Amino acid sequence: MVRKILHFDLDAFYCAVEEQRHGELKGAPFAVGGRPESRGVVASCSYAARRFGIRSAMGMAQAVRLCPQLRILPPDMRAYGEMSGRVMEILHRITPQVEQLSIDEAFLDVTELDEYATVLARQLQAEVEDFLGLPSSLGAATNKLVAKIATDVGKAAVQTDDYPRAIQVVPPGREAEFLAPLPVDALWGVGPRTRARLAGIGIRKVADVLGAQPEELARQFGKLGHDLRRQAQGLDQRPVVTEREAKSISQETTFAQDVDDTETLRRALRQQATEVGVRLRRNSLAARTVTVKLRWADFSTRTRQTTVSQPLDDEEEIARIAMDLLTALRPGGRAVRLIGVGCSGLVAAVRQMSIFDLPADAEAQAKEAQLNEAVQMLRKRFGADAIKRGSEL
Repeated sequence: MVRKILHFDLDAFYCAVEEQRHGELKGAPFAVGGRPESRGVVASCSYAARRFGIRSAMGMAQAVRLCPQLRILPPDMRAYGEMSGRVMEILHRITPQVEQLSIDEAFLDVTELDEYATVLARQLQAEVEDFLGLPSSLGAATNKLVAKIATDVGKAAVQTDDYPRAIQVVPPGREAEFLAPLPVDALWGVGPRTRARLAGIGIRKVADVLGAQPEELARQFGKLGHDLRRQAQGLDQRPVVTEREAKSISQETTFAQDVDDTETLRRALRQQATEVGVRLRRNSLAARTVTVKLRWADFSTRTRQTTVSQPLDDEEEIARIAMDLLTALRPGGRAVRLIGVGCSGLVAAVRQMSIFDLPADAEAQAKEAQLNEAVQMLRKRFGADAIKRGSEL
């Protein structure tokens, strides 16, 4: 059976949520991210801001130079996490085979459904906008690789100052033809350094990969050379993996400029811990191990992890452990290029709401569990901003 894979991507998700909360932002140049004076980075920007050349992952100071009237909003990860959860609920109405990649992106395997991929993509796009007011773009193909690239190509092809709302479908058997004219860095694993090395041997487009000798690619790039050739043919057999089947749930941030400010790194960890916690609870999962990942300016990477006695799903506890791991990983205050938080050792969550007949330390844990449950209930009913912990103020 030929597979039908959809790649779903919310258009400028953070900005779309902020426009709902602040109607005056509609059509205005604004960005969500850190302050320019603290080496903040653009997490997302409106399409009006993009007309000035502003892009995600750009330093906020540079963004303000490009657009002095740029309005800057701090990210509200709780609000985005709550809205993301509602979006994922809609995706799961289409099929249980949903692999969430991040807060605003997912793969869906719709092979078993009778409708054409184009019909399903339009249905999903319409439902998310009709029910939640959020614009999205989709790519459809026979595998994850081509579906993801199709989304990017579709969005780039839309010439508008508004959200692209693109749908790009690659018919079965046309994968290599679709990929051939694209720049080689459209393929996964090709960053600036690999792109420069490929250009050095005459490979600038995906078609050039197929024109190169396989032995030369293998000699120059090892396993990546083999992978690039398969990608250029449009081949990808990876299944869509639901979060309940996944071995871990994680979130990472790559900074446009290396960050040495500890408070900025701690804020990034807290935002990531929030998203990971939301995704754990949405899937009724808990984790035994918390891992922090750091990548330095020289691209070397270090990780450190902690395994807890009782599986957890609370973002406050995930964040607390992550802060300790950050301190242990970075004793000298070294500048960081990438930071990430992950939870592994996933098990079905078991909630304990009674504090009776428990030892003293367990009583404290149960009270914390009750508090977390009450907070989540209030936020679900009244919105993400209904209640906040003092540490968030």
